[in-house]
Amino acid sequence: MVRWRGRRESDNVEDRRGESGPGGFSFPMGRGGRIRFPGGGGGRKGGGIGIVGVLVIVGLMLLFGVDPRVILQGGPQPSQGPGTGMPDIQLPGTKTKPSPTPRTNTRPQTKAPTSNTNDELGRYVKVVLAETEDVWNSLFKQFGKTYREPTLVLFSGSTRSGCGVGVSAMGPFYCPLDQKLYVDLAFYKEMKQRFGASGDFAQAYVIAHEVGHHVQTLFGISEKVQRAKSRMSQKQGNALQVRMELQADCFAGVWARLADRTKKILEPGDIEEGLNAASAIGDDNIQRRTQGHVVPDAFTHGSSKQRVRWFKRGLDSGDIQQCDTFNATNL
Repeated sequence: MVRWRGRRESDNVEDRRGESGPGGFSFPMGRGGRIRFPGGGGGRKGGGIGIVGVLVIVGLMLLFGVDPRVILQGGPQPSQGPGTGMPDIQLPGTKTKPSPTPRTNTRPQTKAPTSNTNDELGRYVKVVLAETEDVWNSLFKQFGKTYREPTLVLFSGSTRSGCGVGVSAMGPFYCPLDQKLYVDLAFYKEMKQRFGASGDFAQAYVIAHEVGHHVQTLFGISEKVQRAKSRMSQKQGNALQVRMELQADCFAGVWARLADRTKKILEPGDIEEGLNAASAIGDDNIQRRTQGHVVPDAFTHGSSKQRVRWFKRGLDSGDIQQCDTFNATNL
């Protein structure tokens, strides 16, 4: 069990749990067509789509071969023809080991009022976010850069983001346009019950992975990947996205190693929980459980084996230069 009680909780948290979801949304069906889903009762004041509606929507998307995560970008980006060029991505280097640094606010804090500040899991993810802030603030300082801390949005059911509408059935996600992480804490229950990934470090791994995407945004990696994907076929774009996700896994491992080195946050069994979580949410495992067969060309996050390998690589090294998935010949 991660040592977290009594530690600092991040202020960069916006709690939207209990708020009504957006009134409706649509998703693409190819050749410019879209299916529109109006807001419904869902049992919630304000006309949120409701969990049943969310499951129906995601089920239909899978049936039609649409990745549910495309909602966040309003559908696939138009392709400008096949291409094979990998983005030119360089990771900053450091010759010194990071040390704990006091937390510094790098931007004004805006918080929504909430009545859920005392719940156990909510407090835990705030502590995890704070630990990521300390590690990445220290690393960025050594790179001669300033770390801009992301905001963690806790929501239930569905919510709006700078990238579009997010629904809980899509799992946690990061939006580079507003630099926020979005998590429905019910996802952790599904991880445990449906995929067998339990434990508090498994939960920390999810947060650290999404923070890894934020680090990619600050390094300029996300922008380069999106530009490269716009020139690729769907299959090639998926393969590039896998490298993006595996790097975020590696960054999560780097965070775990450095946080433990400076603050001794890990206890026996925590590493196994993280590795199990990485394996449980591999594309092959999820596809096998949800549709009964595996389609490697449709992978967008990497196989279970790949996710474990890159998380462990970051964990063993504690060095972000070991996370160059874009130039790796073997994922």
